[in-house]
Amino acid sequence: MRRTAPSTVIVLFAFGANLAIAASKFFAAWVTGSSSILSEGIHSLVDTSDQLLLLWGRKRSRRPPDAEHPYGYGMELYFWSLIIAILLFAMGGGMSIYEGITHMLHPKPLEHPVWNYAVLAFAFLSEGLSFRVALKEFSANRRGRGFWKAFHQSKNPEVFVILAEDSAALLGLIVAYSGIYLGHRLAMPILDGIGSLVIGVILGGVSVLLAFESRALLLGESAGPEVVEGIREIVSRERGIRCIGPLLTMHFGPDQVLLNMKIEFPPQSTAGELVETLGRLESEVRLRFPIIKRIFIEAGSLSCGGGLPVEAAPYGVA
Repeated sequence: MRRTAPSTVIVLFAFGANLAIAASKFFAAWVTGSSSILSEGIHSLVDTSDQLLLLWGRKRSRRPPDAEHPYGYGMELYFWSLIIAILLFAMGGGMSIYEGITHMLHPKPLEHPVWNYAVLAFAFLSEGLSFRVALKEFSANRRGRGFWKAFHQSKNPEVFVILAEDSAALLGLIVAYSGIYLGHRLAMPILDGIGSLVIGVILGGVSVLLAFESRALLLGESAGPEVVEGIREIVSRERGIRCIGPLLTMHFGPDQVLLNMKIEFPPQSTAGELVETLGRLESEVRLRFPIIKRIFIEAGSLSCGGGLPVEAAPYGVA
């Protein structure tokens, strides 16, 4: 039986949670007339659509290479993460800001606020569980890095998109609760509209963050420093290699990396020794880093000028 990847489990869990939350928020907004709850309902509906797009992007990115795309379709997942950022900005942030301004211009007193509190409590619990699942997967791959550094270096939108959305959702729920409670307590329904406006600003900020992260991945980010250092370590153990050029890597998907490197052998090396060394290098690199799907090694003449001795060669990235 084929196992579901952890990142896919995160997306499916978030999808189910947001679908239930969106339905409850729209119901509460209809009963109470709360602008903040309506904005939160729009937010959850957008999040639900985002998870569908992530699942679609994952399916499309798993297509095998063909003549038109010899490196495969892994980057399509990055494309859909960019679309998600645009949707979050336009539909989530834009509509929440519009709803907030409208409610501030024409404030209406809240009715049956207990529904709002019940829905907010249910949403906070569900979003918290979804956030915990995403954070657990994210933390498992931090490898000692700080939170923001690990977030920036993450190559898997299925994890960092859900993590960012759930963070915005939890913060938005706190804002919604504050706007509803203060608006009802102080008899100032305009505060509910302000809460909706703040939620829109939060969603806009998160969408910009996701857009920048997706842009960097679409432009072709290198593998992480630990991967490049590990490759250089493998190469440095081969005594038959005289010089090595920069190690050039690029992600074509969360678990698909291309490696290019140029090395020089001593003039006295035989053809058999070259073939044996290259085969051993490729096998060791693939064994240690399964995400490296394609390896191109050029055995050329560097004369230790275009490259550096293997002991001092940089592990620069492209």
